[in-house]
Amino acid sequence: MKAAVIDSYGAAENLRIRDLPMPSVRPSDVLVRVHATSVNPVDTKQRLGIHRLVVRKAMPAILGMDLSGVVEAVGVDVHRFQPGDEVWSSPSHRRPGTWAEFVSVYEGELALKPSSLSHIEAASLPLVGLTAWACLMEGPPVTPGQRVLVQAGSGGVGTVGIQLAKHLQAHVSTTCSARNEELVRGLGADEVVDYQTRNYWEVLPRQHHVLESIGPSMWRHSMDVLERGGHLASIASGMPAAVKRWGPIFGPIALAWGMAGALARGRREGLKVRHVIRKASGEQLGRLAELANAGTIRPVVERVLPLAGIVEANRLVESGRTRGKVVVELIS
Repeated sequence: MKAAVIDSYGAAENLRIRDLPMPSVRPSDVLVRVHATSVNPVDTKQRLGIHRLVVRKAMPAILGMDLSGVVEAVGVDVHRFQPGDEVWSSPSHRRPGTWAEFVSVYEGELALKPSSLSHIEAASLPLVGLTAWACLMEGPPVTPGQRVLVQAGSGGVGTVGIQLAKHLQAHVSTTCSARNEELVRGLGADEVVDYQTRNYWEVLPRQHHVLESIGPSMWRHSMDVLERGGHLASIASGMPAAVKRWGPIFGPIALAWGMAGALARGRREGLKVRHVIRKASGEQLGRLAELANAGTIRPVVERVLPLAGIVEANRLVESGRTRGKVVVELIS
């Protein structure tokens, strides 16, 4: 099979397209022929080696944690899927590998693909959908009438977060540049703050929930805008900046210290503060598929590139200026 691989951590240019052996299929695994995948910020961080202390890659490594495709074969203990099923998944960060023509995925991390979506559309949603779900549906969940701030509303998680919060009957505010205001309002945002001209913590009323996706520089302001008893769900650790400033050893230590401070302030002020990591859950993907089929959540795809364009796809995501997702198509 063809796959995009790295032989060492580093820049996007380290990625190469190679012919590799097919992945092995364990008893509880499903072998999927990948029709489309996507590039997420977490993929670029893994490629750079920012997470190497947590998840160290054996080289050569295949990255990628989104897929939409068709079941090719199943392990002997698999009973929920069969060859020919159209599926989608966001595999565990310990077993990525979707930037390839085939990938072996644990059965519990798969669900049937939304029938209303193409493979390109479906490939854009699993990781960001599961992330938004973990932020807004868990610990504590959003309830009707609450005020929710979704930061970076035009990004991958933001576009889904706005739609999910609106589905939960919340009053949704978001931040983005002026050029993306029409997009986020079309997704359901009630109030839009142009971060280039206004500070959201100075103009928004107190919020019940904040989906924070910028990093430590915004933790203080995110808590400033929360009412007592509010909930801060942060998905951005700020690891790249910390590693760049303090190195791969002391960077994570500095971030842990900063998070400890945020948690301490949260306790003092009666706030629920969480750093959220999405679960690789087939069950949750099944529920997201229902929302997609109902038209409640729709994908936002900015670019579609072939596997040969994986370097360009990584550069686009690292620019931080994409609207929604960058998808990589393997079968047209």
